[in-house]
Amino acid sequence: MGLVEPPPGLANTRYVEGTAGQPFSIFGGLGFGSASDAPKVSADQVKLNAVLAAHPETATAPRPPDNVDGLPFVKPPYGLLSAINLDTGDVIWQTPHGDTPDEIRINPALRGLNIPKTGQGGNVGLIVTKTLVIMGDPQISTVPGHPRGAMLRAYDKKNGHEVGAVWMPAPQSGSPMTYMVDGKQYIIVAVSGGNYSGDYIAFSLPASQ
Repeated sequence: MGLVEPPPGLANTRYVEGTAGQPFSIFGGLGFGSASDAPKVSADQVKLNAVLAAHPETATAPRPPDNVDGLPFVKPPYGLLSAINLDTGDVIWQTPHGDTPDEIRINPALRGLNIPKTGQGGNVGLIVTKTLVIMGDPQISTVPGHPRGAMLRAYDKKNGHEVGAVWMPAPQSGSPMTYMVDGKQYIIVAVSGGNYSGDYIAFSLPASQ
């Protein structure tokens, strides 16, 4: 996503948000985030269709590259967990969240290099307890040490150090929650993605802990 010039006559601004080389579409039109019975196609979309019909070149330009040898233009970290003091706005700590994506970790251009943990792009919800921040990976990875899948991670709330992780068959796709039954605490999280259709998975500590 980036800034691109809109089709002629569509907007009075020089640039709008979009992806170069891709057909334009309207987002945030009638009913967006509000009325569920709003029209399926807004007046703006009808206008856009007419503009694209008159200017087909705006939907067929070549898409510019967004990587070099399969490596993103944007430098890591690609995903950060950050603790911010809301009284002062100061960042207390930051830590990469998620394993280094496979396409970076095993990229031939980086062979022989020691790549620090980059974290993963994507937004997921979290749980904050008295001592921990708990959240799952937003992407699947195949790093050594666990089967292909994702991890549900726990971080020390004071300093951001990872203090534990458990394997999940797919990335987190819904915010986790925690509850207590007969004095035992559980954490449940929704996972899905790729060829994994989706599950709710509940975790708990062994009875002795």
